Amino acid sequence: QVQLVESGGGSVQPGGSLRLSCAASGSIFRINTMGWHRQAPGKERELVASITSDGRTNYGDSVKGRFAILRDNVKNTVYLEMNSLTSEDTAVYYCNAFVTTRGSYGSRSYWGQGTQVTVSS
Repeated sequence: QVQLVESGGGSVQPGGSLRLSCAASGSIFRINTMGWHRQAPGKERELVASITSDGRTNYGDSVKGRFAILRDNVKNTVYLEMNSLTSEDTAVYYCNAFVTTRGSYGSRSYWGQGTQVTVSS
């Protein structure tokens, strides 16, 4: 019913920048919180950043001051601007959204397929 499609991943050198995008589509009535999580090899998935429908943001400690999450409610799209990247940021990044679909009550969580970010010299 709802699809999240990520784009913008790739390889970058340490100190570089990348911008991820995630567009939601489908039978959407309302999108509540949207966010990005990441999972590095051998590690648990962790929150990178989230943003509510009215623009309140939350960041993981390791990315504060380097990453910024933005949202376009008209386009149902969330962005993650990543700066000053280090090898520790290498991971698969997953988009997440809590969506209320048309004709339903409450919201449920949806995930994208993930996009690889590799930071290496």
